[in-house]
Parts: sequence; C-alpha cells; structure tokens
Amino acid sequence: MKTRVAMMFGGKSVEHEVSVITGIQAYLSMDTDKYDAIPVYLTKNNEMYIGEDIGKLESYRNIPELLKRSTRVILVNEGGSIFLQPYPKKLFGAKPVGIDIAFPCVHGTNVEDGGFQGYLKTVGIPFVGCDVTASAVGMDKFIMKAILRESNIPLLPARLYTLSDYARMEYLMDTVEETFGYPVIVKPVNLGSSVGIGVAKDREELTRTIDDAFRYATKVLVEHAITNLREINCAVLGDENDAEASEIEEPMHTKEILSYEDKYVSNAKGSGQKGMASVARKIPAEVSPEMREKIRSLAVKSFKALGCNGVARIDFMIDEDNGELYFNEINTIPGSLAFYLWEPIGVPYKTLLDRMIVLAQKRAREEQAITFTFDTNILDSASFGGSKGVK
Repeated sequence: MKTRVAMMFGGKSVEHEVSVITGIQAYLSMDTDKYDAIPVYLTKNNEMYIGEDIGKLESYRNIPELLKRSTRVILVNEGGSIFLQPYPKKLFGAKPVGIDIAFPCVHGTNVEDGGFQGYLKTVGIPFVGCDVTASAVGMDKFIMKAILRESNIPLLPARLYTLSDYARMEYLMDTVEETFGYPVIVKPVNLGSSVGIGVAKDREELTRTIDDAFRYATKVLVEHAITNLREINCAVLGDENDAEASEIEEPMHTKEILSYEDKYVSNAKGSGQKGMASVARKIPAEVSPEMREKIRSLAVKSFKALGCNGVARIDFMIDEDNGELYFNEINTIPGSLAFYLWEPIGVPYKTLLDRMIVLAQKRAREEQAITFTFDTNILDSASFGGSKGVK
C-alpha cells in the first residue's frame, strides 16, 4: 500500500510564491510507485485547500478562481488516523482524505520557523524536515549564531537590534558605526530569500537599510560586510546522528549580495517551474579540494549542531582578502529543496524526496518509543475546596 503524503506549500509569508514553486516541483517529482502525493495549498491566511488544479503551477495565475474550484480542508485526528477534512463539513459534501505523513515545502516566517511544525506535531501527524526546535533556531539568525559558537563554527560578529532600539534611530546608527564601521550588512533576524537584506557603506545607506529591514521583522541583525566576498553553498541530508554533504555551489549575482530578484525573478524568465534551480551558479564551485572538503565538513557539523532533519542548505562566505571561511546562514527548507546540489553526486530528485520521507518516518518511530505520559491518580485524590488548590 502506498504511503499517502500531503505535500504542503504556500502559507502566510513573504516567501509565499517561492514556496508554491518548491512544493509543486516536489509534488511532480515524487516516486508514484511508493507514494500517493496530495498537493495542499496554504493561502496567505494559512487556510488549506486541495483539488484537481492545486498541483498545477499555471493555476496560480488567478488564485481566487483556483480557490473557487477547490475544497478547503482542515487537519483532523480521529483515533490516531489523520484526515484532510472538508471544512465546513457538509452532509453530502466531499469525503475526508486520509494521509500518513505531511511534507512541508514552506519558506519564511510563520511557516518555516517552527510555528507550522508545532501545529503538525500537535495534530499528531509525522512530518518531513526539521522539528519545532531546529526550525525555530534555524530561522532566528541571532540564536542560531549563539548555538553554533558553542560548536566552534566560524562566524562573523553580529549585534541584534529591537524595535526599542529602532525608536532611537540616531543611537542605533551610532552603535553600529562604533561597533563595526563600514560597510555593514543589515538583515531581518528571521527571514530568508534575501528579503529585507541590504549593505550600507555610509550613514545614509544605513538609515535606508535599517528602515527596510524593520518593514519585515521586529528584530534586525547587523554584522560586518565582507568587501571581497565569495558565497559558497552546500546542502546536507540526514539527521542529528548521521548526515552527509552535497556538492558545493557558487551562486552568481548582480550586487554585493544575492538578491530576491537574482534568486527568483531575473533568472525565472522562461524557466517555467525551476525556482531556485534557475539561479545562475557554478556547480561545483571552483575552490581547492581542501576548501571543498572543509566547507562540506563544516556544513555537516553545523547541521548536526542545530539538530536538523531532512535536507537543509547552508550558506558560507569566503573573505577573498584573507581566505577566511565563515558560516552565514542555514535554510531548513531550502528553495527547490536544493535538489540541484544532489544530482551532481548521483542523487536524483526522486531519491532525495524518498530519503527525506524515510528520515521523517524514522524520527516518528523514535518518538513513539518515548514516554510522554504516565498513570497517576492525583486528580482522584485532589481537593478542590478553598482557594489554595493543589500544591
């Protein structure tokens, strides 16, 4: 019997459209001999829909019309079995659809940051990818850096600023100049896809980049910007106990940093459903064999330190002026699931998806062996009289 997989994409995020591409790519690449995949679209209000056209990218040119001919559903746990239940439930409406595992292909705040993973865990369905903790940590760049420092991963110094700091803009900029000088890079603490990220070379640019970053987040990270920079990326597949690295890549871009436009717009013209796979890049990256292995080893070490599962892409920076290598960030659900980094080392996309599902099933079995409750008669013997309650 085939495993029924809910391929879930979209969601309340500025990376909504990118997620749709990633999800439909994965849905179309599934091994249909082993899996019965059901595409599930999350609207920008996180409402879930299924239907005949949900798995067709061309349908998203007119989302309101797509939703009219689709069925809204909610996840329901009935006796340990999970269903996509039509909502509102109608006496003679569509039937519930049973599913065995969820496969989130979502990017960004509200969906990749542990919130959606927590919902799936509460409902009681196994899901592919990082758990709640690893998802949350991987999305928060400041907390992530704090954890990785404990594992001696090379990082650039960074400083976190909040809305209260933003209310004192002159003070904020003074501290940035005193701490880092110029240039600096400013980024929302919990976003991906280069949204809200900018480089500042003077105070005027700093004002603009800080304003832009706070449009998308309540916390902003500032760190020194490497002037002579090479970006090298590597994906990792596995869990916190056993993981392996992909081939490495060097993405090409038009500015100091790889922008949202570089990733999804300028290279997407005529590229159909390629998403991140359409970005101009060198695979493998042109580095020495020693640097290649150093990057791949650090990628696996970082992946394990953060407790990741499934596939993640880790982005590194090389300072060409001194040859130093730095961890930049992790994408716990990378665009296109970074399949293009696995194919060069003999792992087809279909196989990658299969291995991610197997890892999720393994984690589910391990968690089932853990005791979460135990029998007690405390409520039978408790006294509910008076105002003190039970202590």
